[in-house]
Amino acid sequence: MGAPASTGVRCARGRLRTVALIGIDGSGKTTQAYRLAESLTAAGLPATYHRNAGGRRWLGRAAHRLGRPDAQSLLGRDGMLLAESVLRWLAIAMTLVGGLFSGRVAVMDRYAACQYASLRAHDGHRWERLVRAAYRLFPRPQVTFLLTVEPIEAYRRIERRGTDHESLGFLAAADLAYRTLPEYPTFVPVNADLPAEEIAREIRGHLNAWLAAGGEPTDVAAPVTELVPLQARP
Repeated sequence: MGAPASTGVRCARGRLRTVALIGIDGSGKTTQAYRLAESLTAAGLPATYHRNAGGRRWLGRAAHRLGRPDAQSLLGRDGMLLAESVLRWLAIAMTLVGGLFSGRVAVMDRYAACQYASLRAHDGHRWERLVRAAYRLFPRPQVTFLLTVEPIEAYRRIERRGTDHESLGFLAAADLAYRTLPEYPTFVPVNADLPAEEIAREIRGHLNAWLAAGGEPTDVAAPVTELVPLQARP
């Protein structure tokens, strides 16, 4: 399957309100989402970082306290997937509602596509239609960056940080899940095997099209190394 045909051009009109960063665990979503929120704010477009977690880590700690090795052993596979789907739905809903009042750009660390990919990677396909029906309430972000990384490199990063663990087999399944989602052609792919600063520059380059128009999309998104401050525009 070829890469999505996306150059940062967006069909949706209106002010930039939501940017999502998605990808497998270990792809650097959290690092890049923090950086992007800071860069947008510094460029004159106030933004806030939001971590739309599904609660898997929290449920894992709860399972350990109850003498279980992980959340799945406590709730079962289907129970874990449904609990994750509900918790992520609530996190996204609170983020979107908060954004309506704050007027700030919401930089999403994970979004609905992450849940669809999780279902597929955990062989929970039978729940996908139900989960999609519930998540259909949420608008699609104006820009969704898919951070792509080789599963073996993602595995090494997760092992180095030492706070959790994912099998290489699961990471490969998750990578495939993202690439086979029907939304895949709308994602902006970013090579997350690169150093963090190079990844950040590529992401910022895609978003200059919005900043050049005061937070609205233009027809051309020429990649540049830094975000153009709003006050610097003629």
